[in-house]
Amino acid sequence: MAVELKGRAHLWSLDDTLNELDYLARTAGAQVVGRITQQANRLTSLFLGKGKIQEVKERAVEWEADTVIFDDELTPSQQRNLEETLGTKVIDRTALILDVFARHARTYEGQLQVELAQHKYLLPRLAGQWSHLERLGGGIGTRGPGETQLETDRRLVRRRIGKIESDLEGVRRRRTLYMGRRKKASIPTASLVGYTNAGKSTLFNALSDARVEAEDQLFSTLDPVTRRVRLPSGGQLLLTDTVGFIQKLSPMVVAAFRATLEELAESDILLHVIDITHPKAPEQTEVVENVLKDLGLGDQPRLLVINKMDLLAPANEGATPARRSGWDSHSSVLISAAKGWNLDLLLQEVESRLTATGGASGAGKMAGSNARS
Repeated sequence: MAVELKGRAHLWSLDDTLNELDYLARTAGAQVVGRITQQANRLTSLFLGKGKIQEVKERAVEWEADTVIFDDELTPSQQRNLEETLGTKVIDRTALILDVFARHARTYEGQLQVELAQHKYLLPRLAGQWSHLERLGGGIGTRGPGETQLETDRRLVRRRIGKIESDLEGVRRRRTLYMGRRKKASIPTASLVGYTNAGKSTLFNALSDARVEAEDQLFSTLDPVTRRVRLPSGGQLLLTDTVGFIQKLSPMVVAAFRATLEELAESDILLHVIDITHPKAPEQTEVVENVLKDLGLGDQPRLLVINKMDLLAPANEGATPARRSGWDSHSSVLISAAKGWNLDLLLQEVESRLTATGGASGAGKMAGSNARS
């Protein structure tokens, strides 16, 4: 279910955003039975207008749907009102993304980050869960069991959030120490960023001979992985594969992954991987750039890596997102991670950028060391 507000500029059409929501739902294991859209002047306490609510209710019965998924993040009150009115489970895009994250978190850090985001999402939605009991009592000294249970739940969730944040702070300190040792070793660093499912993990595997899971699914890589890569000069590069971005990614979710995303801030260069074959490639590129700006990484040195050239028709090879979006053509490299095409050219360009920014000093030292040995 998606709503488009009239009179506002939209980067994505309703069909485009629902196509992505459909993909997310299927990745989470759901069977999608239908979709409904609405154009509205404003959002209501039920998110939708009364007529559209009735349509959704009738369609849910007709399609035998047990869950209605909304493409935008709902407020706790909107979610409760919708569930009461529709008589079925209601979730929003953020809850769906968190479900996919939970499926793909493998490491201790990744699982902590997902759990933190889930608890922060849950906390404001606890209100009203025990409202049917609150009528039994009220006022000072006569609190009903419903309010007592709600306060207990909130206290338990807050306590768990504090514990997770403390554990993640320990992870962050260890990561900071590790990054400090890397800097002392003068080994340059690079991180792969991009829209989810753009081919980052495939490229990571091709460059590093790693065996990171690279499936045709959203967020198949959630935990950051770092490997050594040999540069053309013989020097070393530490390359990190990171979680992919997506449109309408809640700031709360991004905040939960702060420790992981700090890896990007410490990188000498960001390699922004783009799926040239995707019909929304320019829009996906803009989403990633906006997220990087929100993270304070707008000025971080980066290189556009235009992926999947093997699937690009020869006549369209020049129509890259870089050129369509007004980027300097020299800011990108056209490659095929799956076929291994132009990977040597990519590494040469990375080393050239590192040399220009001073980030390749470690590579030069390593190259000299390798030559002497």
